Amino acid sequence: MTEELIRISHIFPAWIWNIIVLLFSLLLGLIIKVILIPIVRKQTVDPSSYSLFRSIIKRFNRVLSVFIPLIVFNSLLPIARFNPKMLIIVSKITEVLLISCFAIILIRTINVFEDYLYHRFDVSKENNLRERKIHTQIVFIRKLIVAIIIIFSFAIILLSFDNMRKIGAGLLTGVGVGGIIIGFAAQKSLGNLLAGFQIAFTQPIRLDDVLIVEGEWGKVEEINLTYVVVNIWDKRRLILPIQYFIDKPFQNWTRTTSELLGTAYIYTDFNVDVNNLRNHFETLLAGHSLWDGKVAVLQVTDLKEQTMEIRCLMSCRNAGQAFDLRCYIREEMMNYIRKNHPDSLSKSRVQFVADDLK
Repeated sequence: MTEELIRISHIFPAWIWNIIVLLFSLLLGLIIKVILIPIVRKQTVDPSSYSLFRSIIKRFNRVLSVFIPLIVFNSLLPIARFNPKMLIIVSKITEVLLISCFAIILIRTINVFEDYLYHRFDVSKENNLRERKIHTQIVFIRKLIVAIIIIFSFAIILLSFDNMRKIGAGLLTGVGVGGIIIGFAAQKSLGNLLAGFQIAFTQPIRLDDVLIVEGEWGKVEEINLTYVVVNIWDKRRLILPIQYFIDKPFQNWTRTTSELLGTAYIYTDFNVDVNNLRNHFETLLAGHSLWDGKVAVLQVTDLKEQTMEIRCLMSCRNAGQAFDLRCYIREEMMNYIRKNHPDSLSKSRVQFVADDLK
């Protein structure tokens, strides 16, 4: 078959035949893709639900558009009519592109597996502690494997060039001194990388954890190989080295559960009817969707010189709901006191003695 194609190739000028080989590779790759994708799409029943086939199409659609024609073109190179020098250049370019595409395919395969795990461990449900724990590990491991794939692919591409092999051999002679220098220079980076391993598996923080860090309230948005991004409540982003969460103390409000106790402090005069306020507080909570129905306590927690401190304690499903419910209770309790017990608002007392007026 190959001999027959070579014989046919001599009918055309060399440059036309080479264009024919290239166009045939592109056309055959397109035909294979056009045949395969509809077959895979038929396996997807519900477009709104997770589908392994839909994930494969999403991740591999673009890379296969390049990889399949490259495979076909590489197999047809023996019948192409390039001169020896040009054939070496074309072969080397094809080899580099194939290595790059193969690396991308490996990365996309990891993405497909990641999609499956995200579906298997869905963080959208309310009690998602286990799911967030697994997501944190998935993200870190995926980024680490992708980095390794890219480094190895780049190394393979360099080693495919003879000149680069000589450079690599020359560098190996100074690997002892160079290794020491690099070790000192990258000490902090390596420390952050090792801290990333520790965080991924011991998990003092996880994705979507609520933290108080550097005096700021926010959620863990990203955990990268060397740093963590915390999404602050006012949409700012706090970037911290991952080693920070090993070396320094911080508050994690969702370490074991997302449930929290929210507090709202009210300051009133000493003559307020506490039992009346307690009944109203319980009434407010009973009809509110943000309260989880577990804890509802109103107590006098302190007596100051001029005011009485009343603490409203309530339980909520998560930190965001706790903040909203605390604000709601403060507003409604103060409205109730102002309307029904206006004489119980905090006030300053001044006593005039008759002798002082003389």
